[in-house]
Amino acid sequence: MRKALILCLFFHLSCFAQNRELLYNFTSIPQSSLVNPGSDVSYKYYFGFPILSGVSANIGSSGFSAYDLFSDNGVDFNQKIRNVVNKSSSRDRVITNQQLEIFSGGFRVGGRESRSYVSFGLYQEFDFFMFVPKDLALLALNGNRDYIGKSFNLGDLNMKAEVLSVFHVGFHKKINDKFVLGGRAKIYSSGANATSTKNSGYIYTGEEPGTPNLYNQIISSNLELRTSGLARFTKDEYEGNVVSDIAHNTFFNGSLGLGVDAGITYYIKDNLQFTASVIDLGFVRQTKDIETLTYKGTYRYNGANPDFLGSDDPENVFDEFDRAIPRDTLYNKYTTWRPTKIYSSIQYSFGESRPDDECNCRGKANTYYKNAAGLQLFGMSAPREPLLAVTAFYRRNIFRKLDLKATYTIDTFSNTNIGLGLAGTIGPVNIYALVNNVLEYKDISKASSAAFQLGINFVFQDKED
Repeated sequence: MRKALILCLFFHLSCFAQNRELLYNFTSIPQSSLVNPGSDVSYKYYFGFPILSGVSANIGSSGFSAYDLFSDNGVDFNQKIRNVVNKSSSRDRVITNQQLEIFSGGFRVGGRESRSYVSFGLYQEFDFFMFVPKDLALLALNGNRDYIGKSFNLGDLNMKAEVLSVFHVGFHKKINDKFVLGGRAKIYSSGANATSTKNSGYIYTGEEPGTPNLYNQIISSNLELRTSGLARFTKDEYEGNVVSDIAHNTFFNGSLGLGVDAGITYYIKDNLQFTASVIDLGFVRQTKDIETLTYKGTYRYNGANPDFLGSDDPENVFDEFDRAIPRDTLYNKYTTWRPTKIYSSIQYSFGESRPDDECNCRGKANTYYKNAAGLQLFGMSAPREPLLAVTAFYRRNIFRKLDLKATYTIDTFSNTNIGLGLAGTIGPVNIYALVNNVLEYKDISKASSAAFQLGINFVFQDKED
């Protein structure tokens, strides 16, 4: 039991929504090609500082904040949990994404006049997605005494989590002055996966007509939890370290999968740009240390006090329950799909200027624009329904090699999400920092979402550029 608890804590605390609105089309940063392999970036070659080239984390909750649970306001913690559950709905979501770039690089293919580029890299990623299981939480907190005649929906239980590594190789080419096309192939290695997204059933307690002390209870269950890379950690005989063993599986012994990214940049006019990309269109075939737990069946009870927590239940209630809804363990391989992201943007640039020194990642040009503004759209596949967001942005070239991007995003978690990003280059050293929801940093515990990304790269251009 202790090891199972550690495992749950690992999944929830590995690191603090995956929309990267600040990074998208911020072409002063080489990592912008990770969210659009068709970004209009150019260089002779670049490489990221190992481990520190891309560190990012994103957490969001549409129903509550950390302040609701952990504020020092004199309210009992159990009551805080009840308040959170009462104000949440089964459509509220909790999402976490963490990413750590292990290494990355890229180089131009061909001579100095070539417009073709190859990129590559390896990163580790953790994803967690869960709908708030409101009905089950109400039942766990309050029991069924005050809910006679209510049906608790077991389908509220809907979650998935995964930690994996991704090795990728990309290619992008500027076809002409108007059109850039890019793609990326990925190999996924999943160190651990837990998926429970196809649940259904209900728990119902009713009162027999004319007999106020007699009840009928029906539990109709169709529950399933699929896991890969986790089963051995829950065994009593396991004596290893959960975190280090999952890390080893993630990079050297994971379940394998394949994926692709694709993207374009198209210049409608010199100062009017359209972009679009599809990221993580792929799957993982879960084959390592697989285990599927199911609870399927229907249980009916008629009598007094149908409460499993009570001490006066009939002696055979649990035996009857186990026979009606048995726990089965299966060992079948299964396939999981990566959360696919779709981005698009329209950008208008203005404030034409001439460069007075060498170009940065945005490529060679006789003139450039100091300002850009526009809209970005984002969508991500998720259980039940996709996540959507719209972003307005403004980008300013403060100096030739120092850029600022500001965003205002409306999404599932907030309608006041303001983000700021800064990217600068000193010699070959490219440094960037991106932070969203900055208005909430005066008291981050009240924020419904928070995200950051930072990194260091070394970017090299031809000396004459």
